[in-house]
Amino acid sequence: MSDRLKPRLADFLRAARARITPEQAGITDEGPRRVEGLRREELAMLAGVSVDYYTRLEQGRSTSASTQVLDVIADALRLDDAERAHLHTLARPAPSHRRRAAKPQRLHPATRSLLDDLDTVSRPAFVLGRRLDILGQNRLAALLIADFEAMPAAERNQARFVFLDPHARELYVDWDRVAADTVAMLRMDAGRHPEDPGLGSLVGDLSIRCPEFRHLWARQRVHQRSTGTKAYHHPLVGDLTITYQALTPSDDPDQTVMIYDAEPGSPSAHALQLLAAEPSRPGGGRFRFRSAATGRADRRDEL
Repeated sequence: MSDRLKPRLADFLRAARARITPEQAGITDEGPRRVEGLRREELAMLAGVSVDYYTRLEQGRSTSASTQVLDVIADALRLDDAERAHLHTLARPAPSHRRRAAKPQRLHPATRSLLDDLDTVSRPAFVLGRRLDILGQNRLAALLIADFEAMPAAERNQARFVFLDPHARELYVDWDRVAADTVAMLRMDAGRHPEDPGLGSLVGDLSIRCPEFRHLWARQRVHQRSTGTKAYHHPLVGDLTITYQALTPSDDPDQTVMIYDAEPGSPSAHALQLLAAEPSRPGGGRFRFRSAATGRADRRDEL
């Protein structure tokens, strides 16, 4: 295990242990506690391993944890599927000789064609790469969220948008949840690519520039993209709720195609259709705020 991975495993285990109360674990609390959550000996007891073994694992001094031992520790820590996978990744990293410099990510022509096809049926779609870089998007995604392809290459990143662009805090109805999920997805990437200098630079920059990011990064939460819903307050079409699905292209497991949709016949579906009918406004201009339910409009500055 590399020196860079040791603190990651220790921090993750300590944070997960701190989230479980004695009451949740069925442990009678006797007297004052000097630690938040469970003590190491309590966690070791729940997992059925020795205190010394768990301590060495949490401190990064053990490299022999089996899949079975990691699973019982994950059970004791009440980890979900994403957190369990992250634990295995941190505790059992690939041998260093198998790690190679990552090649720049590119969209496969078939993926680019898929994004364009989804545009024709009013479905926003975009592709996330390592570090949550935006590798491509269709026109409707640019109108709904932001035109990443018009930005300088270094700024085409979902985390930078969420934490550094004021528009994001107005666009996402539940910005706090979006922010927490964004950081948790970055944590997942950090487990898979611990030697990625680009990720280290991104985390460092966001930690300096945004206190909310720094606080969320310290929580050690992880999140796997799959399916869910997201609510927007859009300056052009008003409030809408979308569902999303994450797909992985077969040619690159580190890419994720995010496909958005809305319930057929709903005000949100109508809002997407209104947005799809809008002409692009390169270089700025004025938007008109239109209610998806009524179609009435009043003037708003373009964000």
